Amino acid sequence: MSQFLVIAGPCVVEERSGWDNCLKVGEVLSDLQSKYPDVKFIFKASFDKANRSSPDAFRGYGRAHGLGALNQVKKRYGLEVITDVHEVSHVKDVADVVDYLQIPAFLCRQTNLIKECCRTGKPVNVKKGQFLSPDQCKGIVDKLEAYGASDYYITERGATFGYNNLVVDYRGFPVIRNFSKVIFDATHSVQTPGSLGGSSGGQREFVYPLAKAAVSVGVDGLFFEVHPDPENAKCDGPNMLQLDDFKEKIIKLIELRRFVNNNEND
Repeated sequence: MSQFLVIAGPCVVEERSGWDNCLKVGEVLSDLQSKYPDVKFIFKASFDKANRSSPDAFRGYGRAHGLGALNQVKKRYGLEVITDVHEVSHVKDVADVVDYLQIPAFLCRQTNLIKECCRTGKPVNVKKGQFLSPDQCKGIVDKLEAYGASDYYITERGATFGYNNLVVDYRGFPVIRNFSKVIFDATHSVQTPGSLGGSSGGQREFVYPLAKAAVSVGVDGLFFEVHPDPENAKCDGPNMLQLDDFKEKIIKLIELRRFVNNNEND
């Protein structure tokens, strides 16, 4: 059985200097890593949110600035780090810093992007598009394998259900696990995309129940966007977990996973 992953961090590197939010999250993840060595904690933040709904929405302060923050977290706390790549031309520079590459949901079928990520030799996490069924992810995996991915994951983040709503079909986890390791993105799954005001809304109160259900069904990792002050975050605040709440909840989820695994092995 592969090591269980917990990917967590703010939506985007949002400080112009100091990177305080990133470092606060990194410190918590480092502390958790020392207490739970059987789990791999990975720090996540985007250097550019290229898929924001509005041209006026905050995207970050550029590639060099964002990668600097990721590198600082990596060096200070010894954590592995992951970030999104949106363009083929960015992959090499990003791969020089991060340990995992992530392909956003809306780009999950972009063959050239998948190919370039695989060429780096880094593990690749592909967010499952809101428009794909679980079995359609097999096509993504076929590409990852064809282009020599060293390791890969498919991350479920909810499927479009009508307008401005996402639903997680838990039947999808065992389907995807037939051909790939699967991660559950508990925070993006509670988004209400396209809400009025130029940014997504969210229902943070459902993050923990959905994550508990995913652990019970069986997943290979969990993904959370986490922030010291979600109400004032520049991106995805309504669906992000407050940092202290995340720490409390992830401990319970790790304990639940151990219980589930122990009973399955009886």
